Amino acid sequence: MVREIEVKSVLNKQKHVDDWFLSGYSLNPYSGCSFNCVYCYTRGSKYGENQVPGLAAKINAPQVLVKQLKNRARKREYEFIAFGSATDPYLPVERDLKITRELLMIILRFHFPVHMVTRSPLILRDLDILKKIGEKAVIPSELVGKMDKGIVTSFSFSTTHEDLARIFEPGAPSPQERLETMRQCKNAGLVVGAVFMPLLPFLSDSEEHLDDMIRKVKEYGADFILASGLTLFGEGPQDCKTRYYKVLEEYFPELVTKTRDLFGDSFAPSRTYQHKLHQRVTRLCKKHQIRNKVY
Repeated sequence: MVREIEVKSVLNKQKHVDDWFLSGYSLNPYSGCSFNCVYCYTRGSKYGENQVPGLAAKINAPQVLVKQLKNRARKREYEFIAFGSATDPYLPVERDLKITRELLMIILRFHFPVHMVTRSPLILRDLDILKKIGEKAVIPSELVGKMDKGIVTSFSFSTTHEDLARIFEPGAPSPQERLETMRQCKNAGLVVGAVFMPLLPFLSDSEEHLDDMIRKVKEYGADFILASGLTLFGEGPQDCKTRYYKVLEEYFPELVTKTRDLFGDSFAPSRTYQHKLHQRVTRLCKKHQIRNKVY
């Protein structure tokens, strides 16, 4: 069941341009997510504090966005707008509600660049608009000469292995569906990437597993990879930390103690682990000759 809510603001101005996603703004047409990924960082973190319970559609988002973008465009405050920072813009309800599509048409009108982050093949429905955005968007001054198109499409993976994905991403499109969609976006002329966020400790972060993931996404057209480790927030029954350990206990009980030791009292793995993971990803990207940043 999808609730309809009205919002006063839909375009969020970030304090700084995001180094990874290149975005100066974020935009989420929906609140909550039906993909139900076990590790979703919005459950229990500050990023989910303003979410309403369950799944909700920001039904007046198009009207609000027109006002906000008109003001930003008048001031020529052009930056990439990131879709999917808190919830996927192409949830199944989008097929009927078409809020994301409406928002993209408004963004095209005001010539802002876009970074779409999704797991859904439904993005293919909007290739016509996305290609036009890429051609007409004003590239932010700091990216002139680095980016020649105003559209980036990224596909999110914690693994490309189907059996593992079914456990941790029970409601999301399968990794194979995402790979096929990525290839179609690439064939349509878009810049496409794979976002390995989060990589799961002792499950999808090994040399062998990562090597296979990177090889596979490049084979399906990825221009770049962004990767980071798992974060676990909250102590409530629906918070990601609680849910993640519950799933580990059910499917991978041998990893519970190792994972707890890795995190200690923090929401993130140890810095040593994060450094080694970064080195591993960098090394494998060089091996497969693929960028580990957007440009």
